[in-house]
Amino acid sequence: MLTIVLIDDDPISTFVTEKLISKNVSQACQFFKYQSAKEALQEISSIKPHYLFLDLNMPEMNGWDFLDRFNPSDTEAEIYILSSSVDERDINKASQYQFVKDYLSKPLVKKYIQNIFN
Repeated sequence: MLTIVLIDDDPISTFVTEKLISKNVSQACQFFKYQSAKEALQEISSIKPHYLFLDLNMPEMNGWDFLDRFNPSDTEAEIYILSSSVDERDINKASQYQFVKDYLSKPLVKKYIQNIFN
């Protein structure tokens, strides 16, 4: 079973992402959904996800803060930024984190899912 963490303060976006992945991935998936990056950071090492999708613009702790505090040795997750921002500065900044696999724009589309899970 694939373990997937979704970190996004927008429950509609999280719902859409979960449904798209569930519909387009042949393996069974278990989702852990967080509206708080701070809460996710505290629990990530015990979850040991295969995949993690992270929004950037969130209150309290944003996606950049999460990445700065995240210890990649806690998990072998493939980390993807999933953001509505198409700002070139965000895309460039994301590439500076070696453990971030890719920067994807919202909403997640079938093509992205096929590339990630195949």
